[in-house]
Amino acid sequence: MTISADHPAQQPERGEAPAAPAQNAASEAVRKFGITVEDYMLPARHPIQIVGPDGALNADTEQGAQPGHEYSLPGDAELLAAYEQLVVGRRVNDQNSALVRQGRMAVYPSSHGQEACQVAAALCLSDGDWMFPTYRDSVAVLARGVDPVQTMTLFRGDWHGGYDPARHKVGIQCTPLTTQLLHAVGVAHAAKLRGEDTVVLAMCGDGATSEGDFHEALNFAAVFHLPVVFFVQNNQYAISVPLAHQSVAPSLAHKAVGYGMAGERVDGNDIVALLAVLGRAVKLAREGSGPLLVEAHTYRMQAHTNADDATRYRQDSEVAEWVAKDPLSRMKTYLTGLGLLDDDGAARIADKAETVATALREGLSEDVPVEPLDLFKYVFSTPTPQLREQSALLADELSREVAAK
Repeated sequence: MTISADHPAQQPERGEAPAAPAQNAASEAVRKFGITVEDYMLPARHPIQIVGPDGALNADTEQGAQPGHEYSLPGDAELLAAYEQLVVGRRVNDQNSALVRQGRMAVYPSSHGQEACQVAAALCLSDGDWMFPTYRDSVAVLARGVDPVQTMTLFRGDWHGGYDPARHKVGIQCTPLTTQLLHAVGVAHAAKLRGEDTVVLAMCGDGATSEGDFHEALNFAAVFHLPVVFFVQNNQYAISVPLAHQSVAPSLAHKAVGYGMAGERVDGNDIVALLAVLGRAVKLAREGSGPLLVEAHTYRMQAHTNADDATRYRQDSEVAEWVAKDPLSRMKTYLTGLGLLDDDGAARIADKAETVATALREGLSEDVPVEPLDLFKYVFSTPTPQLREQSALLADELSREVAAK
């Protein structure tokens, strides 16, 4: 079967080559924003930052914007909702780290310090959109509305992912690197073929951009002009490998132009800027501008996982530099300065975060019934002869154990 990209385009004059989909999208952007094709596709010369590390609103000239890359401030209600999710996310990260030490979770890749990226990723989507997270994006899954205990089921070592992806429109978190980008593109392609109003947000880290699946996903999405926003959380390390040993491109966002899509850079610890940049990217994708790539500059404050010793490849002084850029304290200062957050409001949000942490402790402390035959039940819809044989052997062994008691 041959699959061809279906791109509506104006018919070329006799003897002219048809315009490429990326050129059509870029030409539309030139008309919409009044800029050149290059200025549309290339990221702004400086990462977009609306609120500085001190929690103060940057002057217009210091936000990194330039023609075609201007962003409006999110509304007050959106900012408060984002802050609430930030507080919940931070409490969940810290609670899960404690649960790992207590043996209640097998492993947990903390996103302490990266919560702004994950909250913004979830809040920029509509109910009918899809999100494909990485294994480090539990806070994004929570912010999408998935039950906390179901979200963490995978990390306690259960055989299933814990939640229904179709119900929540959230892909299952998994360890294989970058495979979720291909899944995201496939969902976007299917949605386009069905004529659905769906945007897909595909999340990955800087290490994922070194994988072949990253190239395949971006190239397919661009050629087929799919409504996908690729969101790269550049937290400076692919486990122990720093970004400088992965790429010498001006930025990861610059990689977008090689696929014929627009790229943008944003301060990944500034949730105001993240909401603005990701929100516009989703809007452009929904309007038919094709895929876009957003790179967020952030930092993994804690180790890769509880099995990692981060002191072997980075200095404490480097971590300390990023403490001052913390997204949670930055947003709290900004909202307090606007008069949108007072002590009572902060206490109410903290109480909600503690309620979520309590639910996690209680839920992950419960013993999970184990059905050994489930090892074979969900491998294939029609079991192979080998699986049937192995299942029968195990069933016989279990029955003999019961009879011997």
